[in-house]
Amino acid sequence: MRREDGRPGPGDDVEAVLDELYALPPSEFVARREERAARARTRRRVQDARRIHAARRPTLAGWAANLLRRSRPDEAQRFLELGRALREAYTTLDPSGLKELSAQRRRIVSEMSRQAAALAREAGRPLSDAVQRDVETTLRAVLADPEAAAVWEAGRVEGVLTPPSEFGADAVAAVPPRRESTPARTSRKDATTARGKKDEEAERRRAEREERAARAQEEARDAEKRLRERRAAREEAAAALERADEQEREAGERVAALEEQLARARTERERTHAELGEARERDRAAEVELAEAEREAAAAARRAARAERDNT
Repeated sequence: MRREDGRPGPGDDVEAVLDELYALPPSEFVARREERAARARTRRRVQDARRIHAARRPTLAGWAANLLRRSRPDEAQRFLELGRALREAYTTLDPSGLKELSAQRRRIVSEMSRQAAALAREAGRPLSDAVQRDVETTLRAVLADPEAAAVWEAGRVEGVLTPPSEFGADAVAAVPPRRESTPARTSRKDATTARGKKDEEAERRRAEREERAARAQEEARDAEKRLRERRAAREEAAAALERADEQEREAGERVAALEEQLARARTERERTHAELGEARERDRAAEVELAEAEREAAAAARRAARAERDNT
C-alpha cells in the first residue's frame, strides 16, 4: 500500500524488493520478480517496475555467494576488510605484506567456500564441485576487485565474478637480487667498483620490476574495462531477449484468443449455413404449394363460371 504522502509504503521500496529477490533460491526468483514488477506497475511506479523487471536471476553459485553474505555478516565483513588490505598491499608492492595476505586469502577463501556449500546444503540445494569452484572464483574476485566487492556486499551477485588478471591464483613476492660472490682478497677500489655495479644491477632490476608491474596493471585495467563492457553488452542482450520472450508470449496469447474467436465464428457460420439451407427448402416447398393452390383456385374459378352460365 502507498502512504498518504505518495511515497512507497512498507514492502514497496525497490531496494527492499531487490534484497528480497536475491535472497530467494533461483527457482523462485522469476515468479516473485514478475509479481513485484506487476504490483509496481499497478501502483504506477513505472521506473521501479522497470528496474525490478531488469533484475537478472542468479545462478546457483551466485545465490550461494549471496546466501553466505547474508548468513555470515561478521565473517563477510572481515573478508571484505581483508580484500581492501590485499589490494592496498598489492598496489604498494609490499612483498612481506603481500605474502602474508596471500596466505590468508587462500585459507579464508577455502573456508568461506566451504561455509557457502554447507549453507546451501542446509537450504536443500547442495552444490556440485563445479559450482563450488565458481563460488571460490567469485570470492577471489571480491578480494581483488572493489566493484565485485561492492556487488557481493550488497548481496546481489548474479553469476560468477572473475578476479582481474593481475591477481592470479597467488600473489608472488618480489625476489631479492642474487648476491655475487667476491674473492676474499679484493682491493678497496675493486670492492667499491663491485658494490657500484651491484647497486646499478639492483636498481636496474627494481626499475624493470616496477615497469613490468605498471604494464601489468595497465593491461589489467584495460582487460577489466573490456570485461565491464562485455558484461554491459551481455546484460543488454539478456534484457532484449527477455523483452522479446515477453512480447512473443503476449503475441501467442493474442493468437490463441483470435483462434478461439475464429473457431466460434466458424461454428456460428456452419450453424447459420445449415439454417439457410433449411430456410431455402421451406421456401421452395412453400413456392410449390403456392403454385398448386393458384392452379386449384383458377380451376375452381373456371368451374364456378361454367356453372353460372349453365344456370342462365
